[in-house]
Amino acid sequence: MPQHTPDLPPELRPLAEMPLLKRLAARLFGHGLTRLRAQHRFSWLHGQADGFRSGHTAGVEYGYQEGKIDGLEEGRQVLLIRDFRPDEHRAPGVDDDLFDDWRLPLTAELKKRIKADVARLLPAHAQPSVAQWKMIFSDTPSTSVIAGAGAGKSTSLVLRILLLTHYLGFELGSMTVVTFTRESRRDFINKLMEILSLWGQPLGMKEAQAVVRTFHSRILPMVRSLPGFERLQAFENLNARTEAGFDEVDSNPFELRINDTQRQQLNACYHGLYGRHERFRELIAPLARHALQLKELERDHPDVQKRVAVTELAAKRDEELCDAIEDLWFRAGAWPIKGIEPNRQTVQINGAQFHCHGYIAELDTWVVLGFDPHENARISRPGSKLSVRAEWAVKRTLFQAFCRKPLIWIESYESSKRLLSSLAGDATAGPGFDYKVKGELASAPLLDSFVAAAGFIENLGLDVPTAVGQMSFAKDDPDRFFFEALSIFWKALEDHLLDQSPPIMTYNRMFSLFGENTPENLKLLSDGLLRPMSHLMIDEFQDVSPQIVSWLRASLREIRSRGPAMHVGRGAQCSSLLCVGDDWQSIYGWRGSSPKYFMEFNKEFPSPATTRVMLGENYRSHQHVIDAAEHIVRATPAISGKKAKASGAPKALVPVVVRDRDDAALGRELLAHYQQGDSILMLYRKSSDKLLIQEHIQSVVNLDSSLPPTARRLKQLTYHSAKGLQADAVFLLGDCQHLTSSPYKNQVYRMAGLGKEGDAQAYDSAQKDEVLRLAYVGITRAVSHCYWYIEGQDAQGVNVPKASDRIAQGKAFFDDQRGSKPQERGGSLL
Repeated sequence: MPQHTPDLPPELRPLAEMPLLKRLAARLFGHGLTRLRAQHRFSWLHGQADGFRSGHTAGVEYGYQEGKIDGLEEGRQVLLIRDFRPDEHRAPGVDDDLFDDWRLPLTAELKKRIKADVARLLPAHAQPSVAQWKMIFSDTPSTSVIAGAGAGKSTSLVLRILLLTHYLGFELGSMTVVTFTRESRRDFINKLMEILSLWGQPLGMKEAQAVVRTFHSRILPMVRSLPGFERLQAFENLNARTEAGFDEVDSNPFELRINDTQRQQLNACYHGLYGRHERFRELIAPLARHALQLKELERDHPDVQKRVAVTELAAKRDEELCDAIEDLWFRAGAWPIKGIEPNRQTVQINGAQFHCHGYIAELDTWVVLGFDPHENARISRPGSKLSVRAEWAVKRTLFQAFCRKPLIWIESYESSKRLLSSLAGDATAGPGFDYKVKGELASAPLLDSFVAAAGFIENLGLDVPTAVGQMSFAKDDPDRFFFEALSIFWKALEDHLLDQSPPIMTYNRMFSLFGENTPENLKLLSDGLLRPMSHLMIDEFQDVSPQIVSWLRASLREIRSRGPAMHVGRGAQCSSLLCVGDDWQSIYGWRGSSPKYFMEFNKEFPSPATTRVMLGENYRSHQHVIDAAEHIVRATPAISGKKAKASGAPKALVPVVVRDRDDAALGRELLAHYQQGDSILMLYRKSSDKLLIQEHIQSVVNLDSSLPPTARRLKQLTYHSAKGLQADAVFLLGDCQHLTSSPYKNQVYRMAGLGKEGDAQAYDSAQKDEVLRLAYVGITRAVSHCYWYIEGQDAQGVNVPKASDRIAQGKAFFDDQRGSKPQERGGSLL
């Protein structure tokens, strides 16, 4: 059947598709025209039809191609528009950088000129290394410098200042170099003045002091600029000198001792608060009872087992013993004590009767007088085989093990005076008793314990009352009352200090006024006060606290927000931060410092660009000292890629010698080194150790102290105090160990966001790392020789984390002689 073509008109369709009659008529008519030669109709019709069909097809194809191209072009335009115009709403990003995006204008020619000047003006031993030049020439807004022990960072910092001032025209008034202690500040000032003078840029002492500061001396002028605080004094600086007008003395941020001037303010605040605040009085009573009560002894303690057998005999002589003890107190003028009823009540101990000396109604507790340690230990009662002191010791042990009455055992005449002052309501007296917060190594006067705990909390950037409100303790834990009392007292103390004339404020309070929680206060400061914070260079940055970090970040944000107007007409534009530190030397976590801010520098101080420098050369010690110290500390979390290399003149490789504790042998070794002409550091962990070693090194002490200060070669310090120092021979006395667990510090550590997530003992964990870092600091003080004298296992206790656990066996850099006899030891000068 023929294919139908619906697109053609009927007259142009093929003949086969026409009706039969029309087909016949068309053929006849067509034949006629053909014969007459008029036209060939059939051919014409079919040619026309064929032409139409081919034209129609070509037209469709051409139109299709043109339409497709136009359609694609329009489609592209629609797609491109949709790419640039998303359907969803997106907010702009936040620029949280502390600095503008800028670079120091350091050309290759300028660097070459500076290097030539340094080579010409400084001696060969002071020429910077490649890494030190990278630190000096850092052109980014922020720079972190990892500088291990003996890295020679001080000269590099001075050359950095020289670059900014002498070569780039920055004003000294736009920069601050921060050191942590008075001693390091003094040393840096001298070095700065010395080097700048070589470049024809002499600097006076006052100008240098204005640049090289502690954090404390930089915050004080900020607070004094506020109305009403022009003569403000820092609580930490209160002493006889400040009263005489010397109020610019820098305090040591790690100084914990309370002086007499400070104590007067604490006691006055306490007395006023105790008189007017009922809840505070209620809290002090259980604290006093707990603090003054005789500490319990377990009944299976060896002393208890030894003395329990003489309980009955001791009871028979107890009344006469009470008479003898009271006679001693009478003669010393220490008894009776006002506020204590001299009432001899009996106490049952294992069925036998013993006596107390008095009763304190205010505390609802009984009193027993002790044997003052200053009395003659050989005093005895007539006819008695034992001394009064020995009889008293038996009674004390039995009371510790078996007495469960509220009981105060007054140990000495001196402690009775403090208790007397407190009970008498003396306005200048404090509470009159010591208190030991769980986790602390020793007890301290209650108000000293308040200051220490509040200082730790505030160093973490926390508010004391707020932090206390988030703590929790067991119902019968006396620390629960301690911290509630602290919260009340601390607010009262701040108010009391501000009421003085002139007003007084703690440094922590000053830093919090200008921290990230109160950025509006920074708006009150003039450009002149903020400008010295523009270019900050901070040493020992691993020991910075969260409180200081908050102040630094808030200050840098304020400087950036003020923009170019703050720097009009000045060479120093924008702002920068250069921090030098060593996370392996972070040893002040017990005061609230943390290496976190240095280890995570780029995160904590966001910048459009930063430079990181690793100063891996050690110009102090030989490789064995370096390797021994690093082996100890490498178990701690640390900045990756750290490995120090001994530099400078080669020294003989002598291992770090580890020995059992032997004070006499230590004294002989120390004397031999002193006679050889070596400088010596004698480092100890506890003040009691210093006293024990004294008799064995007294000859050296006497000889050295007779010399002029510049010629002395012996220093005795704690491990913590020795940072930054060095000596030919270093003697370490005692292990570095974490002895206690601190429930309250673990809680506030987590509040401050420190420690690993989910670690309930975040502070204790940090301290286990810190004891390793403390050993690292001690060992790396040594130039040539290091001796480490460690107590036996029994003295240290079982399961106590300690640095000596990391001493390597079979390594060339350690010579572990523990357990050997003196004649078996090698490597000694003796």
